[in-house]
Amino acid sequence: MSEVQFARLAPFIREYVYQHGWTELRQIQVQAIQAILDTDAHLLLTSGTASGKTEAAFLPILTLLAAKPATSIGILYIGPTKALINDQFYRLQGLLEQANIPVWSWHGDVPQNQKQRLLRNPQGILQITPESLEGLLINRSEQLTALFQDLRFVIIDEVHVFMGSDRGQQILCQLARLRRHTQAEPRRVGLSATLGDYASAQRWLAAGSERSVLAPRVGTSGQRLRLSLEHFVRPEAEPESAADDPYYRYLFEQTRGRKCLIFANRRSETEAAVAALRQIAADLGYPDIYHVHHGSIAPTLREAAELAMRDPYLPAVTAATITLELGIDLGQLESIIQLDAPHSVMSFLQRLGRSGRRGGPQEMRMISSEPEAEGSGLVPLPWQLLQSIAIIELYLQDRWLEPVEPPRYPYSLLYHQTMSTLLAAGELQPAQLAHQVLTLPPFKQISQDDYRLLLKHLLAIDHLERLETGSLIIGLAGAKVVGNWRFFAVFQDSDEYSVHDSTKEIGSISSEPAIGDLLTLAGATWEVREVDSQQKRVLVEAAPGRAASFWSGKSVNIHDRVLQQLRQILVESTAEYR
Repeated sequence: MSEVQFARLAPFIREYVYQHGWTELRQIQVQAIQAILDTDAHLLLTSGTASGKTEAAFLPILTLLAAKPATSIGILYIGPTKALINDQFYRLQGLLEQANIPVWSWHGDVPQNQKQRLLRNPQGILQITPESLEGLLINRSEQLTALFQDLRFVIIDEVHVFMGSDRGQQILCQLARLRRHTQAEPRRVGLSATLGDYASAQRWLAAGSERSVLAPRVGTSGQRLRLSLEHFVRPEAEPESAADDPYYRYLFEQTRGRKCLIFANRRSETEAAVAALRQIAADLGYPDIYHVHHGSIAPTLREAAELAMRDPYLPAVTAATITLELGIDLGQLESIIQLDAPHSVMSFLQRLGRSGRRGGPQEMRMISSEPEAEGSGLVPLPWQLLQSIAIIELYLQDRWLEPVEPPRYPYSLLYHQTMSTLLAAGELQPAQLAHQVLTLPPFKQISQDDYRLLLKHLLAIDHLERLETGSLIIGLAGAKVVGNWRFFAVFQDSDEYSVHDSTKEIGSISSEPAIGDLLTLAGATWEVREVDSQQKRVLVEAAPGRAASFWSGKSVNIHDRVLQQLRQILVESTAEYR
């Protein structure tokens, strides 16, 4: 079967496969070739990290595009992060060197001259984030037909990240708005390594279209796992040196001289871990192989961390949050470490999947810590350890993952798409605006009466303005909202201060420091030398010692099923000692 499907691929793809020493197509790739070449349906591809999902989608799609080139952009790839887009960009360039199919990226880090080249001659593959696609819909509305009139496929990566959020609903709005401009009805291909509810994912992927969704299942039998749990009770008084802290000393021993990825649930935890590891390494005379990777680290430093992790010859250790949880290829990792319990089974599985590439076992060490109990005679409950056990049991015993359901009444997105639609059009009659917005897939539950109330409210607060003709335009107060580049995003984005030393940008913090304050960023301690409140720019220089982080954290909801499993563990443990 594999040979038959392989023979159907375009010659340049078969040559690429030969040159890279593939011995056979994987099961997910065989099924994708059949579904894409033999049907007209949408496709949901789910299998483990590094199982070839990206190739499964692109190989048959590129075969069709090579046989019949599109007269515009033929493939639209939507990814959740710029880092993932950049990673896919470089992977696809190697595949398409001989095919004369260009690959374009469009996001804030892409130079303007490259974007202009695409606008002059739209063809090939466009890789984009939802936020940048929103910008295209608003600012390039007159060029959308030329850009996408012959769009054949939309590939949505990491669909589980999008589905249950306003960001995922935003994508559905964007695809519907694109269709109005172009009349094109592209097929959709969703990619995910972790899904708990296939039916919900299929409904989400098909929303607003007439096609059905195929979802071939790929077995995971034979996958080897190595899991270990370590727990520390940490004294209230912090040791003067990280080398005297058993928690960080253990972390150092587990990562020393290895290629290792450390996951933490908060940015401050990644910073504390790398600062401690660097201090221990310096005290013992070991090289600094440590990096930090999260959303508040400058792009150049994040890219340096990714390059270090991909280097097959040198050890590297990176502490990250969700920014490296997704499918960026970091090469062969020797180990994954999770600090404290993951917030969800889905996050646990996604992070575990970062290991085990190239056929090796998936391996994770889960290291948790609790503060020492106050008062004598008290035995602290190890909540982080118990939550880790509950999450492991739910996956290994029940194969359970958190279900993801899109919000039924996404009113914040309703406001966003109202303003976006009107901004792109310039002016619209209220009935026209209502029709364009309420027919978008996420808003089918919103009544005309409710929408009329929203428009009245927006007129009252000057976010909208009514002309003498009765048409609506953006009001003065609304113009301040939509005029900010952050409007393109539907997730909350804090107003951060950029941090620089004398030579480069280091990252950003979410609150204004005072001159002389010490802060931690990129795994190092910095002293604040200057603060420009108007430009939100902070100048720092390196300083010794430890410091606090300048980020505000948010609480995270833990699914009831995880809490129920945790309770069951406690009940069973208590019964053993009666």
